[in-house]
This record gives sequence, C-alpha cells and structure tokens, in this order.
Amino acid sequence: MMEHLLSPPPGARKRRKRVGRGNAAGQGTYAGRGMKGQKSRSGAKIRPGFEGGQLPIIKALPMKRGFTNRFKTYFALVKVGSLEELDAGSDITPDSLLEKGYIRNLKLPVKILGDGELTKSLNISAHKFTQSAREKIEGAGGKAQEL
Repeated sequence: MMEHLLSPPPGARKRRKRVGRGNAAGQGTYAGRGMKGQKSRSGAKIRPGFEGGQLPIIKALPMKRGFTNRFKTYFALVKVGSLEELDAGSDITPDSLLEKGYIRNLKLPVKILGDGELTKSLNISAHKFTQSAREKIEGAGGKAQEL
C-alpha cells in the first residue's frame, strides 16, 4: 500500500456548514439565527450574565443582606444560675435536664452558659461549656464533663 492511496473511512471527516449561502444550501434566509433581535444582528456580542437590561442578579445580591449558614451548630442553652435549684452533689446530664424542663428536647446539643452564680457542687455532663461556666462549676467544687 502506498501513502498516496490512504484515505480516512467514509463519514470520518465532515464538511463545515456554510450558513447564509441561499435557501438551496439548507441554511439560507435567517441562517439559523431566528428572526430579529440582538442575537440575530452581525457583530452581536452579549457578555455573560447579561439579563436584557434588567438589573443583573450579581449587582442585586449586595442589597439582599446576610445569608444563612447551613453548617452552624445550634445549642440548647442552660444558665449556671438556673442549676442552683438542684440538689448538691447530683449528676446532671442532658436527660435529667429534659426531665426537669430546662431543655425542650434532645435534638440539639446542650451548652452551659456562665450567667448567674453557683454555690453547690454539681457533676454536670454537657456537650459544651463556656469558660466562665466551667470556672464557676469547678469553683463551687463540682465537675464539668464534656460529652
């Protein structure tokens, strides 16, 4: 076989479509551009994000203040001062807080806040403690254990 006899298989090489060369050529009259409008004109360039003159979303977003962080952890909050009512030396868990009505349900992790005063020693188990809450619990002789 000689090099000048080689040719690609039929259908492997496609001729480019020549638009706007008359109706007999198959792409005449409007040449695939539809009728009228900015995109049918010659030299028409519409930049990305153009919305036909309407205020684009990218310019409107700063006016729509804030956003919602989908990854934020929300806590059921309990103040140290409200635990003063409980018996000294008792073990406090999220379950016991639910029973006594300090939290509504166990869906959210429990966080102990340092508001108020604590004089009794309590063994508290919760998911999080603020620094001031931990100091007040341990200052009263109790234990703050993270779950």
